[in-house]
This record gives sequence, C-alpha cells and structure tokens, in this order.
Amino acid sequence: MTSLSRTPFARQVGLALAAATMVLSTATAHATVNVGQYLQCRHTQLAEFPGTIVDAAIATPELSTLVNLVVSANLVGALSAPGNLTVFAPTNAAFGKVPAPLLGLIGGDANLLTSVLTYHVTSGPADPRRSLIPAQVRTLQGQTLYIGYDKDGASVNQSVAACKGVKTTNGTVWLIDSVLLPQFK
Repeated sequence: MTSLSRTPFARQVGLALAAATMVLSTATAHATVNVGQYLQCRHTQLAEFPGTIVDAAIATPELSTLVNLVVSANLVGALSAPGNLTVFAPTNAAFGKVPAPLLGLIGGDANLLTSVLTYHVTSGPADPRRSLIPAQVRTLQGQTLYIGYDKDGASVNQSVAACKGVKTTNGTVWLIDSVLLPQFK
C-alpha cells in the first residue's frame, strides 16, 4: 500500500501549500502598505449594477471596443440572457496592445471573433482574487483559463484583473488589461 505522502496528489497539494506559504511570506516581507493593498484587493466588495453584463459594458466607456466586437459577433443576446456568467472584459487599452493586422483578422472572421470573445466568458462565478493557487476555469469557448491571486494582484492567464468586479443581473464583469487568445489548431 502506498503512503499518502508519496502519491502524486499529495505531492501536488504539498507543492501548492509550499507555494502559498512563499507567496504569503513574500507579501509579509514587503512594506505594510503593500500588505494592506494586497489584503484590501482580496476583500473589496463587488460593485452592483442594475442591468445585464451587456448593459454594464455599454455604460463603461473604456469597454467600447469590446461592446462593438460583441455586437459584431452577434453575442448581445447570449450575454444578456439570464444566468450567472463571468466575463473577463479587455479594456480599450488592452485592445490597443493587439497589433492592428491581428485585430483586423479577428474582427473580420465571425467564427474567429466568436471564439476569441467566448474565451473571455465562463458559465459560472470565477473570482480571480479568491485563489492563492492558480485555478482552472472552463470558458464558453471550450478551453480553460487560469485565474489566481498573488502579491502582484489578481490575474487571468497573464493578464492583470481589476480588484473590483461588477455584479450584474446575470453575472460578473472583471476588467482586464490584455486580450486573451485561445489556442488555435
């Protein structure tokens, strides 16, 4: 019979706990202000918005590029429907980081655009501030994202997420600083 401490699962848990301990000790080693900001972000309450995810995006000027692409991809209905979605919403500045030829290619192909946009959406709650160990969440596109929280803040894959999400009638929106691209086959 194999000892529990020698199973692959136990090793993974042990490594994860060691990593979490390193993150916490690193955060503690920094100035009090950094620790305070670290803890404040983790405990920031969601803002409440009385409409849908699409309504919230339309009401947010820094999401105008995303709104235009959602309309182009004919996803307004899906993102306005009842449910509990999570949207990791790239800001206009995030779209500005994407080379114009690539953004044109994505925007010019309805299937590709839908794939990229649905890669930013999960079908349930996903709060990147809640996991000290990166967690996988499945997207509507079918692939997974990694969400997590460390001394640098909340992240989605390698994108930085805002500390304050927006709770809507059909889910939550998190602003992120880059466009997430799925793996293409």
